[in-house]
Amino acid sequence: MKNLCGKTVKINQAYEIWQTPNGQWTWYILKKYQNEENESKNHYSRWYTFVTSPIVPDGEYSDTYVKDIKSVAKRIK
Repeated sequence: MKNLCGKTVKINQAYEIWQTPNGQWTWYILKKYQNEENESKNHYSRWYTFVTSPIVPDGEYSDTYVKDIKSVAKRIK
């Protein structure tokens, strides 16, 4: 299966948006390094994200483990 989210996009074109229930943390998914099938098999799968939080209200870019996002947030887009 081809990775349809393998190209880096701008924040306003994010493939997905994930947010904590209280709305304090938001991750904009800008690139996925693996397709979804392989992602679920790899404990160390990561996404390239732009994240906003109380710590960095203006946001910052980072690679983040998929499991870390999915364990605390829900997809909102």
